[in-house]
Amino acid sequence: MKCVISVLGKDRTGIVAAVATVLTECRANIDDINQTILGENEIFSMTMLVTLDVETCPFNEVQERLTATGEDLGCQIIIQREDVFRFMHEI
Repeated sequence: MKCVISVLGKDRTGIVAAVATVLTECRANIDDINQTILGENEIFSMTMLVTLDVETCPFNEVQERLTATGEDLGCQIIIQREDVFRFMHEI
């Protein structure tokens, strides 16, 4: 299952590593990644396209683990199914 992950928060060491670790533990593949630091306030923004192995790790479990990781990091981490993401962003 293809999913889009969005991460937003104050820049700090270890954000990419923490998210990638959760995805590795869930046997997800990172298909594409884009990150940037926004403005003088050093706001970290990252978007990932991933493929989940939902037989090994269901979507809800990945979502819960990413939410907990975001809380630990002080970041907002949102995962959406790609079809839902595309539907929400159609003009």
